[in-house]
Amino acid sequence: MQKKLELLAPGGDLDSIKAAIVAGADAIYCGLNKFNARNRATNIEFDDLIEMINLAHRHNCKIFLTINIIILENEIKALFKLLNRLVNTSLDGVIVQDLGLLYLLSRYFKTLPIHASTQLTTHNTGQIEFLAELSTTRVNLSRELNIHEIQELVQVGHQRQISSEVFVHGSNCICFSGLCYISSVLEGKSGNRGRCSQPCREQYLTTPAGMNFPLNLKDNSAFYDLEQLSAAGVDSLKIEGRMKKFHYVYTVVNAWRKLLDTFYAHAHATRDNAALYQVFNRDFSNAFLQGDISKELFIDNPRDHSALHFAALKGDVSPDGMDSIKDEIHASRTRIITEVQRKIACLDTAKPRLTISIAGEAGTPLKVTMMTPETSCVICSETALVPAAAGNKKSSAQQLDYASLHQRFGAIHESAYELAPLNLDKLRPGLFLPFKELTTIRKRILFCLNGSQDQVAPVTPPRLTLPGRAPARPRLAVLISERQQLEACSETSADIFYQLPSCFAADYTELVDLFLENPDVTPWFPAVLIGKNYLAALDILERIAPQQIVTDNTGIAHAAQKKGLRWIAGPCLNTVNSFSLLCLKEKFNCSGAFISNEISRDQMKNIVPPADFALYYSIYHPILLMTSRQCLMHQIEGCEKSRIDEDCLLQCSRSTGITNAKGVRLIIEKSAGCYHRIYNNLNFLNPDIVHDLPGTFSAFLIDLSQVKTETRIDLDNRRIISLFEALLAGKPGSKAQLEQNIQPVTNAQYARGL
Repeated sequence: MQKKLELLAPGGDLDSIKAAIVAGADAIYCGLNKFNARNRATNIEFDDLIEMINLAHRHNCKIFLTINIIILENEIKALFKLLNRLVNTSLDGVIVQDLGLLYLLSRYFKTLPIHASTQLTTHNTGQIEFLAELSTTRVNLSRELNIHEIQELVQVGHQRQISSEVFVHGSNCICFSGLCYISSVLEGKSGNRGRCSQPCREQYLTTPAGMNFPLNLKDNSAFYDLEQLSAAGVDSLKIEGRMKKFHYVYTVVNAWRKLLDTFYAHAHATRDNAALYQVFNRDFSNAFLQGDISKELFIDNPRDHSALHFAALKGDVSPDGMDSIKDEIHASRTRIITEVQRKIACLDTAKPRLTISIAGEAGTPLKVTMMTPETSCVICSETALVPAAAGNKKSSAQQLDYASLHQRFGAIHESAYELAPLNLDKLRPGLFLPFKELTTIRKRILFCLNGSQDQVAPVTPPRLTLPGRAPARPRLAVLISERQQLEACSETSADIFYQLPSCFAADYTELVDLFLENPDVTPWFPAVLIGKNYLAALDILERIAPQQIVTDNTGIAHAAQKKGLRWIAGPCLNTVNSFSLLCLKEKFNCSGAFISNEISRDQMKNIVPPADFALYYSIYHPILLMTSRQCLMHQIEGCEKSRIDEDCLLQCSRSTGITNAKGVRLIIEKSAGCYHRIYNNLNFLNPDIVHDLPGTFSAFLIDLSQVKTETRIDLDNRRIISLFEALLAGKPGSKAQLEQNIQPVTNAQYARGL
């Protein structure tokens, strides 16, 4: 018998959630109107969420809530308020990106199942181990992985009682999720806050390769890969599309439901995916899943591909042929919309009815009878009722009447049940019962309504206090990526960090020797380390036995913790709040962390680090906008190879650029051993923070990576280091000299924040 795979559908609004239910989804993920990574979707209110949970559960469907953004310090109070409500619902799980939220859930809200968002960029086994330490029950794996890489992570997850989900349909991102800052830098709309403006889909000036949409990928579809996904042990098949309308959700979920049912019945899957082309698509590709990353994954048009697909099948792509097909598609979609509207209209969305009858007379206990369609209970007070005059001097205000009882019981699960008017027919007037008795009765009713489980008491945000320490002068840290740059650092007392690549050749002895010969140089591990490259990174860590490391990869962080190594969390871990720092310190023995460059002075000034924990901040660097597993040269300058191979990753070293409609040029960089990356045209320079937040940071970083942006640097590396040292020492004129010799630059993110 085939293992049943969960079909997980998107729900961007109420109609989409209902459409997913009637189409046969096993689970639905949706977001509230804040704290989720699809702010441009309609989203739902809290009361709607409870209604949808009840509706979904009546149809054997689960509901997962997305809280998959980074959480700012000033949002912690509102976050706790939300979690205190969620923990007493029957929600099936929360999808999370922020490390601070992972920590809070694992410590204070243990009954809420935790799902790791795709925004956590999970792609190696160490990251699974890291998430297991935070009570994670499910991981959404990076969508760039191939089936063999997926299978390995699934197996490790199952050993840790962590299930896996894989995106099988919908939009592809050109960047590793959670590591994309292009919208944040260019538009002030951060993908890590659910506000991505999708500049990768925009039109650019025609490239030398003749492309106008050089970053636009086809949609993902693993429709023909179901048997492989099942064999790999994947637990959940996730459909992307919380921005899509209800007819799209219904059509795609229905197609996948039929595919799964056929697979279960006949042990093989259908080969007909025509229904998927009936709704919006950019054509389809399974290139990432099959490990065949080629130029065929791109499409030079971000608009709907449906008409062209069906016209090509008919062999008539002439203007008349296209017009005819567009009419047919419009008629088909109208029929789908009408059909789905009819089906969701039949859903009973009414809240279950809750009735409360209250009876009693002087000398007897108060008797409260609670009934719902699913359960009932009778609760009596421990003490007897007394006349109001005998019970309390303020009897006129305290006697049991409709107003006072409704105030006490009216809020019982109002969001989950439709409360009928209280029935007081058998309650004698003018009676008194202490409020603590009424509170006990209310708690017992909640216990009954909550499936014989006590309500979880509200949790107050723990008060964090700044450690008492005298502020020390911050140190300078210098990041380099080439051996020859070591010479420029020979006369400085700054901490030297060395950036490791993401991909390693079979023999990386020379790299190991660099650290053995320079034991004071700190290795910096990159954000993406997949498969054998992750194993190579672990081996390097073992062979060089460094005094400390910096890492942007939580898999390496987990390994460092196990080895008892001092480690610093890099900026790609997107740390923006105090509880993220507490998570890193308490759970993983981290010694320090970079605060994200996405946030402003005001957003970082109230962050409280743990005791004996160093804060870092990068004040000068080329701005990395995204990292991609795809080859970006195909669409820009062209390449003699049609697909990426091992030699491309290890040997290719090229630099080019594209220009958007606003005339802003983006820098495309491919260096040996690294994935393709896109950089902002201007470097980041922010000397102001040194004086704006005195005593906050232990060290400030300057990144001397050799990226050819439009920033002109009239100094050699040795002189740059010297000027930044003077800045930190408070030497007059050093700031002006830096700004004069390094320009043009930007610090827009520091001023604007999230």
